[in-house]
Amino acid sequence: MTTLLETRDLKAFYGDFQALFGIDVTVADGETVALIGANGAGKSTFLRAITGMLPAAGQQISFGGQTVAGWAADRIHKAGIAMVPEGRRLFPSLTVEENLLIGASGGRKGPWDLAAVYALFPDLVAKKTNPGTALSGGQQQMVAIGRALMSNPRLLLCDEISLGLAPKVIKDIYRAVPQIREGGTAILVVEQDVGQALAVADRVYCFMEGRVTLTGTPAELTRAQIAQAYFGAKTEEAA
Repeated sequence: MTTLLETRDLKAFYGDFQALFGIDVTVADGETVALIGANGAGKSTFLRAITGMLPAAGQQISFGGQTVAGWAADRIHKAGIAMVPEGRRLFPSLTVEENLLIGASGGRKGPWDLAAVYALFPDLVAKKTNPGTALSGGQQQMVAIGRALMSNPRLLLCDEISLGLAPKVIKDIYRAVPQIREGGTAILVVEQDVGQALAVADRVYCFMEGRVTLTGTPAELTRAQIAQAYFGAKTEEAA
């Protein structure tokens, strides 16, 4: 598979505080990659660096064969990277459909339009004239994902899309992943639910304190290895 996104020795700072220490991550075309780790591990910071929301000038971030480190966030978005942010961040003054249409403002061509999003999330059809924030948490998450897809991204970044949702709703949302991939979109998902991450991903990276502590396919990683990489403490099985 062709490499779509690659970071090499990526470092990130909030002022004088260093949050990422030499992160090497790759995502191939059409691949689903999960980033797991505890709160404060650096997962969301990594996404912010990729999308230009955190300064990364001089860093090694390539996307589609181009060096994008230092690009403005809107330029990165137009190049084909879309983010589903933690907390959804819908516009409360806009309807569901208006929130979705904002995602298409970049003008990228591709398979995703209103009809395709409604086919992916049919629950939204009856709600399209409702205010975006007047929906259930799960439906709001569908709108946030649909809005990102409306930009026809080559890479979809999902930041904690299961946070605060009931298990059944989480399953409903993750059921959309194969259909998103069928459209040719690669997915990089930040997820604290390890079981869900392993179920959906081709490969997994574990972050701890701003570093990659483990990487591999779900089939080759044991729960003990993941626990050690996640928490930094050996379990009896790992020992």
